[in-house]
Amino acid sequence: MNRRKFIKQGAVTTAASVIGGAGISNLAGSNLPPANAAFQLKYAPHLGMFRQNAGDDPIAQLEFMADQGFTAFEDNGMKDREVSVQTQMASTMAKRNLQMGVFVAHKIYWNEPNLTNGDVEKRAEFLQAIRDSVEVAKRVNATWMTVVPGHVELRMEMGYQTANVIESLKQASAILEPHGLVMVLESLNFRDHPGQFLKKAAQAFEICKAVNSPSCKILFDIYHQQITEGNLIPNIEAAWDEIAYFQIGDNPGRKEPTTGEINYRNVFKYIHSRNWQGILGMEHGNSLQGKEGELAVIRAYREVDMF
Repeated sequence: MNRRKFIKQGAVTTAASVIGGAGISNLAGSNLPPANAAFQLKYAPHLGMFRQNAGDDPIAQLEFMADQGFTAFEDNGMKDREVSVQTQMASTMAKRNLQMGVFVAHKIYWNEPNLTNGDVEKRAEFLQAIRDSVEVAKRVNATWMTVVPGHVELRMEMGYQTANVIESLKQASAILEPHGLVMVLESLNFRDHPGQFLKKAAQAFEICKAVNSPSCKILFDIYHQQITEGNLIPNIEAAWDEIAYFQIGDNPGRKEPTTGEINYRNVFKYIHSRNWQGILGMEHGNSLQGKEGELAVIRAYREVDMF
């Protein structure tokens, strides 16, 4: 029996025992689509999300994702993987029709300014990271890379900080544009990441308009934006022209949809109604442990994908 068939059969067997198990009795049952049917939207799992069912091998995990009907994949840490691993993963994704989502393009400064204060050396470091990311993106067939402008400069007016960030992003866009690549700016919530410069959808929208490049767009992380400002669908609608990527996580807990307060079925229904062809990264943990918890994640996405 080949590995893919073994993984798939094992998942089906385990799923049968999970359907009526504790923790997912609130989910729909018999009316869910078949286990291997493609989802309506391009939800993108990450490595480790299905390790208990697929094993530690990243290639086996990609195979498992494809077998479950996922058509995309994201990997924040792709840039730090060995070139041989990147190449092998890219080959598997191409064979299984998994579209590559975001990877993190640069060092994120959590506790000190880097782009906000206009520091020449920090800007040069950032721009070199963008150049290096171009090669990674080509190798793994990626279009998008995550950029976080970093910590605020407490001794500088916000207007000056914004101008400094915009200038860095303009220079980065000039590097990316010839390659058709896109950096996506992620706004982070104040609770999990206090002191970060970029917080709100409108702020990201304003910056993207100022940079005025197809290579600088918004990563709308639904989890972060729910905490920071809520009003999700109206904010998505207002920022729509600059959004190039979504990420997912329910609140509280940053776990899969159906575990928190966000009505993900309605949010996804709206996104789908706009003929969204992009990726929605599953940047969250699993609410339950083990194989059963991993399969519960899949079932949760089956439920919220029904619209």
